[in-house]
Amino acid sequence: MIDLLIPLIPIIAVIFIIYIFFQFIPVGLWISAIAAGVKVGIFTLVGMRLRRVPPHQIVNALIKATKAGLTISIDKLEAHFLAGGNVDRVIDALIAAERAGIPLAFEKGTAIDLAGRNVLEAVQMSVNPKVIKTPIVAAVAKNGIQVMATARVTVRANIERLVGGAGEETIVARVGEGIVTTIGSADAHKNVLENPDNISKTVLQKGLDAGTAFEILSIDIADVDVGKNIGAILQTDQAEADKKIAQARAEQRRALAVAQEQEMKARVQEMRAKVVEAEAEVPKAMAEALRKGKLGVMDYYNLKNIAADTAMRDSISGISKKKESK
Repeated sequence: MIDLLIPLIPIIAVIFIIYIFFQFIPVGLWISAIAAGVKVGIFTLVGMRLRRVPPHQIVNALIKATKAGLTISIDKLEAHFLAGGNVDRVIDALIAAERAGIPLAFEKGTAIDLAGRNVLEAVQMSVNPKVIKTPIVAAVAKNGIQVMATARVTVRANIERLVGGAGEETIVARVGEGIVTTIGSADAHKNVLENPDNISKTVLQKGLDAGTAFEILSIDIADVDVGKNIGAILQTDQAEADKKIAQARAEQRRALAVAQEQEMKARVQEMRAKVVEAEAEVPKAMAEALRKGKLGVMDYYNLKNIAADTAMRDSISGISKKKESK
């Protein structure tokens, strides 16, 4: 059995070598390129394999560009692929721009593609402008009435400003700012409702597309509605705040009065305590005066009589006051 296989080994080896050759060297692609009129060397395709560049992607893009009448070298396509670009999209964008009469160089297209923007979509937007609808923008006129508006912004891509230019979010933000400014400068909300085109005219005059990747063609106000009476709400809130402030101040004054009353009561009690303490010292002083002979017995009885007479007068005056009150 082994003796029968030995003569077949060279044949198998030749077949394997031919298979590897056609797998590594895209001869079919080379023949297709020659048939399409694109000059590509076989060693160039081998070099692409060694540089890990898919030959089919580069050669097919080159064939497409050549058939469209574009002159692009295979080295530029390969360099753009190695830089991380999308070769097919750039070629499609160049063909679309050439058919639409839009000047777009290969270097510019690759720069736009490497910047992360869709160059083909940009060319299509240059031919067919895009409509961007803004969200509802609310602003308050000078009379305090809220006005809500939405706008449709028609933009066209500006090829020259695609690299480094701001995107759609900036356009929407600037248009919203312009709407708020225009409504806020209106004397009354009725002026905005009667002439909504004044908003678009005022906003267009501001040059909102400066520094962006787009060119604003028109701004159309899609809808205008009346919102809340913000002025009345603010006045109500201010009145409520003033009321709370007045209540707080009144409560502060009441607390101060209560504290003063408590302090007065404390002082009265302190004075009464001192009076009681002083009255308690009177008998001791009288006893001391009697012992030392400074106060006689008759003097003491006279004081007692005066005190009794005073108590009787106080009781009589109290009875008379009760009768008068009745």
